[in-house]
Amino acid sequence: MESSTEIRRAFGFLFICVSIAVVAGAILSEIIFLNKLPFYYHGVAWVGSFGVIIASNFKRFAKILPMIRQRMKNSVKWPPHISAINGICWAGPFVAIGVFPSFLQYLILLGIGLGNLSTYLIMKKFSNQDNKEQMIVGCIALASIPVAIFIDTRLVTLQDVAVVFSRILIAISYAAGGIYARR
Repeated sequence: MESSTEIRRAFGFLFICVSIAVVAGAILSEIIFLNKLPFYYHGVAWVGSFGVIIASNFKRFAKILPMIRQRMKNSVKWPPHISAINGICWAGPFVAIGVFPSFLQYLILLGIGLGNLSTYLIMKKFSNQDNKEQMIVGCIALASIPVAIFIDTRLVTLQDVAVVFSRILIAISYAAGGIYARR
């Protein structure tokens, strides 16, 4: 059984890797967009960004995966209605992208924010765990929504640049949570 500090640091590493992959994916996606490359290249760029991060840290991921699973197993113990609420917080905004595609960048921030914040609150109440790194990711992502709206409506005239900025805000959210967890 791993200590809670080791598990927190494993999540910190995971969050930092997600942050790096999001920055890489955002930059590659923008390059693909600017060069008018086929649309499926975006998928290749995103899968590749995460794939390179995972592959370059494979031994570390193999070591921390059991710790990540251990923390995630706590959600199995939650009452079904609580699990449903958490699932809606995570998936609802992403499902809404299909209905409101013009709000893509805000809905992604909302999904990451609500998902991480609800998981933090539920884990604290039902699993007696205080995973502040998740709260940090959630709060920063939610606080980033007005920033993204301001950037999109006031500072930037190009929609693709606004999307890149919102993805950078996602990366900042995960980086902050990861850095906190690694301390």
